[in-house]
Amino acid sequence: MTEVNKKKRFDLLKSAGLDPNKIPQHIAIIMDGNGRWAQNRGEDRVFGHLNGVESVRAVVESALQVGVRYLTLYAFSTENWSRPKEEVAALMNLLVTTLNQETDDLNGKGVRLRTIGDLSALPDNCQKQLETTEKAETKNVSLDLILALNYSAKWEITEAVKGIIRDGVKEEEINIDKFETYLQTKGLPDPELMIRTSGERRISNFMLWQLAYAEFHFTSVLWPDFRREHFLAAIHDFQNRERRFGGVSQQTVK
Repeated sequence: MTEVNKKKRFDLLKSAGLDPNKIPQHIAIIMDGNGRWAQNRGEDRVFGHLNGVESVRAVVESALQVGVRYLTLYAFSTENWSRPKEEVAALMNLLVTTLNQETDDLNGKGVRLRTIGDLSALPDNCQKQLETTEKAETKNVSLDLILALNYSAKWEITEAVKGIIRDGVKEEEINIDKFETYLQTKGLPDPELMIRTSGERRISNFMLWQLAYAEFHFTSVLWPDFRREHFLAAIHDFQNRERRFGGVSQQTVK
């Protein structure tokens, strides 16, 4: 990071009242509310997804600016296949188009794309575009952008158990660390902060294992309206939490 960028980051954090030493390393987001946002405007749900892309850009840029190292976006769940076929097809086409348009810009900013989920069930053109984007060279990586596609936590945990059985791992060899090597997020730190937009207060089969000790921030803002100020507000909320990890509150310790 150049001195100019360091100063910009410091000024941004200062103006937002954020402690630069307490920026969460990994933030996960459930991007919810595209459909309602569109319907509120008399448009179809696809219109909401199209406008939600701008929110993704804003969040990625904000994550880069404040120094978040990993950003996971819940883009498409295994349950989303139950939506109308026209909406699913539009989502898949939007994914391909957006990745094709944004790859060079992301790489230039030091953003490396990664994915979790069962990609084999996605249309061929989506799989090819994801493969191309993931293979694209990213110099001086500043942010890993992880897209959860055709993902569910129950599926992930089930697949991990199958892998352990398939590899013949002995019972006495299984512990938390061993189990995590079979998860989709192998090698990634667990999210410290999970944000969900649209006012819903549930995690919808998202990273059940990894969110065990994450702080949750729920906002009524619909995803297409979510911008930097909302992202920074979530981090501010995070920094004002006392993270005890099952221990005793330091506020009660004499």
